[in-house]
Amino acid sequence: MNLNEAINCRIQEIMRTNNLTVTDLCLKSNINPSTLFEFMSGKSASPKVVTIKKICAGTKITLQEFFARDYFDEISKDIN
Repeated sequence: MNLNEAINCRIQEIMRTNNLTVTDLCLKSNINPSTLFEFMSGKSASPKVVTIKKICAGTKITLQEFFARDYFDEISKDIN
C-alpha cells in the first residue's frame, strides 16, 4: 500500500464510521467536493495536509488519530 492508498483507505474508514458520503464529508469539512472526488478516484495526487486537517476538524478527530493506523507505520518504514 502506498501513501495515497493509505490516505484513501483512512478517509473511507472515517466515512463508514460516521455514516457519511463523500458529499457529506465535504460539507462537514468545508472542502470542495471535486477535490475529494478527484483524489478518491485516483485522478489527483495526495491531498494537502490542510485538507486532511479539515477532514479531521469536520469529523472531530485529531491528525494523530487520522494517522493512527498500522498501514501508515508500514509506509513510513519504506520511506527511509
